[in-house]
Amino acid sequence: MVTKISNGIVIAGGRLHENQSVYISGEKIMAVTEETLPHDRAIDAGGHYVSAGFIDIHVHGGGGYDVTDGGAQPILAAARFHAKHGTTTLVPTMPASGLRQIKNFLDDVRAAMQDNTGVANLYGAHLEGPYLSKEQCGALDVQDMQPPDKAAYEKLAEEYQGVLKRWTFAPELSGGDAFYRYLKSKNIVGSVGHSNAVFENVKRVYDDGCRLVTHLYSAMSTITREKGFRRLGVVESALLLDDMMVEVIADLRHLPAELIQLIYKIKGTDNICLITDAMRGAGMPDGPSVLGDSKNGTPCLIEDGVAKLTDRSAFAGSVATADRLIRGCVTECGIDVASAVKMMTVNPARAMGMSNKGDIKAGMDADIVIFDRDITIKNVMVLGTIKE
Repeated sequence: MVTKISNGIVIAGGRLHENQSVYISGEKIMAVTEETLPHDRAIDAGGHYVSAGFIDIHVHGGGGYDVTDGGAQPILAAARFHAKHGTTTLVPTMPASGLRQIKNFLDDVRAAMQDNTGVANLYGAHLEGPYLSKEQCGALDVQDMQPPDKAAYEKLAEEYQGVLKRWTFAPELSGGDAFYRYLKSKNIVGSVGHSNAVFENVKRVYDDGCRLVTHLYSAMSTITREKGFRRLGVVESALLLDDMMVEVIADLRHLPAELIQLIYKIKGTDNICLITDAMRGAGMPDGPSVLGDSKNGTPCLIEDGVAKLTDRSAFAGSVATADRLIRGCVTECGIDVASAVKMMTVNPARAMGMSNKGDIKAGMDADIVIFDRDITIKNVMVLGTIKE
């Protein structure tokens, strides 16, 4: 069956295209053209934007569920929640934990990938640790952080090949360089984060091919002094290295609009990936919540559009959704809608090596979102199937 989506403003390749229709055959985009082609079903976009489905490469939960709650169902439930906000592909993320908990999580992600009912594409798992800096723990548990354990990470990579797709690490730790080289050899995306590194540490893994930084400005080093001499931290290193891609939690809480504007001015449209970094509180009312799994997680509080520790001394996570990120970039940061969408589609797909997702063009997966000028989601399609 061929579906035609017409009467919309198509966002493709970071640009707006009017008077074009999108034709979908099965699970794939067949054509994007001004011509009228034979079709079996028509969808009127009503003058709204038509873009590739949003891709969230760093998400811990949402809709009251955390991806570490246990079993496949909480992962699928979080995916269903985020799909309603336009996220058609997501990467479930686990914070620093012990080896047993990591294995349980990867087993659950594998089961969810196999049992996925099509609510959203589960690309694979992201481990945010445990090879992180104790000086940059953020909201994560410092007791779970350690230098890379060669025997452990090689066993995990082998056992969960095809499931484990990304790993955040601190390159300055003993064995950090070798750890990244191993990840690269296994086609696992390595990302610098929760790191107290200086420029030399970042540059070494960059020279080996590392091209991603986890949630820029959050839980990472900035300029320090050593015997009076200034040394760049992870923040400045990421900004200096032109093709180093950076995650940005653009919820206007973790980073103010002015800082997002600065990052955008330096990194440009091509090297920013918007992420929610959402925890279970996304989509939930203000009040008590839990960061992490429901049994052993950290009590926290949802208020002011963000999760906070109960004493309100620090943030405990994001409660953002993808549509909120794009809306904030457009309305508060002055970024045009096509560029904002690119940072939530094309760029994360490239960062993760997703060759068949992230844009609207022939041959790509038919993951489509239709939304209005207020960035309110109207329709979501996953692999050619419209989701309610």
